[in-house]
Amino acid sequence: MVDPRRDQVLTTKVGLHIPTGLAFEEWERAGHQLSGLLNSSSWWLGDWLVYGKDHYADRYERGICAAGLQYQTLRNYAWVSRRFELERRRPALSFQHHAELASLRVDEQDAWLDRAERMKWSTKQLRNAIRAEREGTSKQTDAAVATSRLAVPDNRLQWWHRAATQAGTDLGEWVMATLDAAADQLLKEVDPQPPLV
Repeated sequence: MVDPRRDQVLTTKVGLHIPTGLAFEEWERAGHQLSGLLNSSSWWLGDWLVYGKDHYADRYERGICAAGLQYQTLRNYAWVSRRFELERRRPALSFQHHAELASLRVDEQDAWLDRAERMKWSTKQLRNAIRAEREGTSKQTDAAVATSRLAVPDNRLQWWHRAATQAGTDLGEWVMATLDAAADQLLKEVDPQPPLV
C-alpha cells in the first residue's frame, strides 16, 4: 500500500518535510497554509492569555512560562486581542494590521480596517497611511492609492529600472514622468484643445 502522505508537506517540531519533486502549486498551497497558521496563532495566543488572566489570575504567570514565549510578545498578543473582540476582527487582514490600530479608538480602528481591507494594503502601507494622515500630508485619495499597485513582469521591471538609471532618476519618478508624457501626447492627439488651467 502506498503511503498517501509521501507527496505532502509535513510539519514537525523542528521543520518541514518537503517531498522531492513537489509541484509548484502544492508548494504554494503549503506556504499559504503556513502563513495563515502564523497569523492565526497570534490571535490564538492572545485569546488564550486574556482568558488565563481573567480566570486564573493567581496562576497566570505559570501559564505564561508554560507557553515558552517571551513575556512581552505574549503581552502584545493579549493587548491586541483585548482591543479587538472576535466579531470585529477581519480575516482578510493580518494580526499585524490589527496591532497597528490597537491604540486607536474603536471607530477609528474600524474606519482604518475598512480602508485597509478595501485597498488591500500591506501592514507597511497601512502604517504609512496612518503616519501621513497624522502629519497632515495625506493628499492621496483612495483612488490614487489603489492605482499604486500594479502587477509587472520581472523582466519588464528590470528593463524600466535600466531606463530610469539612464535617465538619472529613480524608478517611481521615471514611471510617473513617462506615463504623464504618454497621456499628454495621446490626449493632445485626441483633443488638441489646450487644457483649462
